[in-house]
Amino acid sequence: MAAGTEVKGKLIAEYRRAEKDTGSPEVQIALSNTRIRELTEHLKTHAKDHHSRRGLLLLVGKQRRLLNYLKDTDIERYRALVGKLGIRVAGRARLAGRAQPTTGPETETPVT
Repeated sequence: MAAGTEVKGKLIAEYRRAEKDTGSPEVQIALSNTRIRELTEHLKTHAKDHHSRRGLLLLVGKQRRLLNYLKDTDIERYRALVGKLGIRVAGRARLAGRAQPTTGPETETPVT
């Protein structure tokens, strides 16, 4: 079930940048984030619902594109929104856990 009118109104009021703003990236991302969570819960009980799964994947891709746009245009707004919504960012998590290669005599191959 899609987010109700009251829920959408609250989200728009919370994330809008101006009085009549309904289309800023922040609002669109917040609305899609709510829908993604609803679809994720739906798919936990209806694992074979491939049509909803496709819709979820399309929505995730759209949200990713909006986040990339926001990151490219205003990094501070992007960071604030990601922190507020609790969205995981794939690039940071992968790079943070990666071990740095060591450069020492034990890693170098001997020249013959």
